[in-house]
Amino acid sequence: MDDINKVLTKSVSEILPDKTGLAKLMESKKIRVYVGVDPTGSKLHLGHTIGLRKLQEFADLGHEAILLIGTGTVLAGDPSQRAEARKKITQEEIDQNIATWKDQASKILNFDKIQIKYNGDWLSKLGYADILNIASNISATQLFKREMFQTRTDRANTIWTHELLYPLFQGYDSVVMDVDLEIGGTDQTFNMLVGRELQKKMNNREKFVLTTPLINGTNGKPMSKSSGNCIWLDDSATDMYGKIMSLADNQIASYWQNLTDLDPKEPTSLKPLDAKKRLAFEITRQYHGESAAKSAQENFERVFQQGETPSNLPLVTTAANTSIGDFLVQRSFVSSATIAKNMISAGSVDINNVPVHDRNTLLEDGQIVKIGKTKIVKVKVE
Repeated sequence: MDDINKVLTKSVSEILPDKTGLAKLMESKKIRVYVGVDPTGSKLHLGHTIGLRKLQEFADLGHEAILLIGTGTVLAGDPSQRAEARKKITQEEIDQNIATWKDQASKILNFDKIQIKYNGDWLSKLGYADILNIASNISATQLFKREMFQTRTDRANTIWTHELLYPLFQGYDSVVMDVDLEIGGTDQTFNMLVGRELQKKMNNREKFVLTTPLINGTNGKPMSKSSGNCIWLDDSATDMYGKIMSLADNQIASYWQNLTDLDPKEPTSLKPLDAKKRLAFEITRQYHGESAAKSAQENFERVFQQGETPSNLPLVTTAANTSIGDFLVQRSFVSSATIAKNMISAGSVDINNVPVHDRNTLLEDGQIVKIGKTKIVKVKVE
């Protein structure tokens, strides 16, 4: 029972309809549980790992665990937390995006214990009568009352019909796989509860929902591909360590709790810098190993604490007469010109170890550019 309680407590925001009922079910039988991820990009980030880690915990207790890749739902596009509709995606893009997903996820998941399924296998086969049958179980009023749709309506932003259908398609996954539990971030609560209702009405049985916390990215906003603030699982050890060290101190606790198995009380006995270094080392170790994490820490201390310029800097090419502001955006060091402007204004960008405050400053061949606490490169003007 202690193992069950731990799984249902750590990195858990809410369990619906109730934690006690789920715990009793887990005591009585092996449950079927899944996490779904839509392949909107080719990379997984640390935010994805919270749900994946939780899925592995259920698998380790002997439950039937499924990683569901949303090859069908991604065609509709999840509208959760979106101010506008997602861009349409092609089958070729989907195939490219999931090409390395198993390799990335295997850093967290043991696929000897976890199945992979693809919801395109059943959603793409739905006929007219099937879709009508699914839709007849959920009221349109219920869908339109979704908070994010109300916000878009107030702003006179378009809500497309396929966005209204998305929760139905995701919810139908629960029916097809006949699951006892779905795990997802707090942003997925609405979609998962639609699945719970469909499971009740179409399979005549209960489905529990377990929500996990969301974490913020390197700029303090929710981690997402579109924000350009992600710490990716395939980041180099040096980049992963550096990005974590760039986080605001108030993010240490959420990363510590949700991304590691370290003692949750430990940060209270450490200075913020030491706690962050411990956190950065542990997360980097998980994905790159002890030796790489140690090298990344030593590199960070040399470059960012002792001011040493490494001899093997990455060489980044740019055209003549390129400004530092344009350089940051063009080479994807930041996701927008606004972010570049703000970083430069805050003195977070150095050229040859001198903070630059004018975004229109032109770069010269051979200059060393340091961007925040995570990147340092050498410029090659062509």
